[in-house]
Amino acid sequence: MTSSTDTGPSTSTSTTRPTAGTTTAPSPTPLTATPTPTAPPTAPPTSPTPTAPAPWPDLVSAALLGTERRMPPVAVRSGQGAASALLDAAAVSTVRRRAALRPAPAGERPVPAPADPRPPLPPAARRRLSLLLADRGGAGGGSRRGTTPDLTELLPQWLAAAEGYGYRAPEALLPALLDAARARTDLRPAALALAGPRAVWLARLNDEWKFALRGIAGPAAPPGADDPEEVRLRWEEGLFAERVALLTALRHRDPRAGLALLVTTWSTERAEDRLMFLDSLREGLSAADEPFLEQALSDRSRNVRATAAELLSALPGSALAARMARRARTCIGLDRTADPAAIVVEAPHECDAGMQRDGVTPKPPSGRGERSWWLGQLVEAAPLEGWHERFAGRDPAAIVALPVADDWRTELHDAWSRAAVRQRNADWARALLGAPGAPSHAAEVAPAGSTRDLTKLLTVLPDGERAGWVAEFIAVHGLSDAFRMLGVCAVPWAEPLGRAVVDALDIARDAGSYPWSFSGVMGLAERCLDPAAADRLDMLTAVTDEPEGASPGSGGYWSEAFQRLVGTLRLRATMRAELTPAPGGRTAP
Repeated sequence: MTSSTDTGPSTSTSTTRPTAGTTTAPSPTPLTATPTPTAPPTAPPTSPTPTAPAPWPDLVSAALLGTERRMPPVAVRSGQGAASALLDAAAVSTVRRRAALRPAPAGERPVPAPADPRPPLPPAARRRLSLLLADRGGAGGGSRRGTTPDLTELLPQWLAAAEGYGYRAPEALLPALLDAARARTDLRPAALALAGPRAVWLARLNDEWKFALRGIAGPAAPPGADDPEEVRLRWEEGLFAERVALLTALRHRDPRAGLALLVTTWSTERAEDRLMFLDSLREGLSAADEPFLEQALSDRSRNVRATAAELLSALPGSALAARMARRARTCIGLDRTADPAAIVVEAPHECDAGMQRDGVTPKPPSGRGERSWWLGQLVEAAPLEGWHERFAGRDPAAIVALPVADDWRTELHDAWSRAAVRQRNADWARALLGAPGAPSHAAEVAPAGSTRDLTKLLTVLPDGERAGWVAEFIAVHGLSDAFRMLGVCAVPWAEPLGRAVVDALDIARDAGSYPWSFSGVMGLAERCLDPAAADRLDMLTAVTDEPEGASPGSGGYWSEAFQRLVGTLRLRATMRAELTPAPGGRTAP
């Protein structure tokens, strides 16, 4: 039996598929052939045409808006939901896009994180830090907070307490700790101290944490600050934030070395950079900095000149301070013919080039007279010790008590107040503050039109004296003008100050007002009262009868506020106990 492929020349162009087990031989091409009608070629079997992939942005848009609002641009099979089809298409598109990538050389591995030899947190304190960082977003606004302590406001105190024990932050919590410090600048010093050198290491890998490169001392100081060659390279090649951190760290440890480093590149720095570097000299400022600061008085930048003059005026023995003292003495003197003796003032009639070079700004702000503006700047920069001789040996309190002719008293006392803050002179600050218990004290110390800042004056006094002054002020004048003063008192508040604040809050409750008017002071009390006072305050948590004319429901609101205060104080006591190392040097479980 022969196969059809064994026949002679075929007159048809169609071919037959061979059967299994047979062979085919090529048919000889005929020299001549009579064309015959041929059948059209049979088309191959058709397969479904593949659907073009949906553009990636369209898939993303459908995913963001939801398949209920936007139908994804993909084919949906029978029995398949739109969301499932969208996910399938996204998976296919991802594979397709990645398949086109070519392998690239691996990047350079980062250097290992530096070691931190400090002891780890006790387990209970570690769990507490995790809770505080997780809750740092707060519970939201609203006038009624309930009785739950605000953990967000306890984080700064926890960080400060942990720093006092010398612990290091857990490695797993470092990102959350740096995120919290990025969001709140008030947390940064304590957070960076707890994070240690690894905060700087992480900051080099994440631009959002660059602020950590400006850590100024302790574990957060830039590595390599002890190597002269490394210091030189960092100063010449580092980022601006790294250079500021390096200069500040050097000034903290060796002020002369920091100044010498700054001098090497001072003439080539930008004006805004010179200003920041100059401000770093406040750390460890001494007479050794005077020659450099005197040269900076001729700087081409007005802001640099003004900062240099301010720093020099903070050095009572500087040549600039002596020049300002001579100018101020020509304007202010003692009229011995008056009965009683009085201070007479003759303000400058011009602001010459020498005054401007020494930092006197010639143009006053709106609403100020030129001559009074110039006088205030001269007195502010003059050494306060020089007035002892000028006023016949009187001490600061006696000088402040002298009458001032021609209504210059407010201007003169305001300038002396700024000088006391700049020169950190406690005797003058004490004299200008006076006795807080006088009924008319507030109006006397800060009369209308005065620019005096009592809070800044208080910062010059020792901690204990400052707390006692504010406590007496609150006992006489109440809380309305004391909020900023409370903010500069040492924490925890001394017992007399804490008692004065609580008594004033209790008086406000008895008056029938809402506690929201005192929410700022109540918040400070939660953070600053000694936790040992919690048991004594328990009696304030009860709901009291509302006095006649009281705001509706004020008694219940005050009860909630005091419950929250007591609960917060007890939580603070627990947090401190969790940080306390166990006997024998081991961390507590």
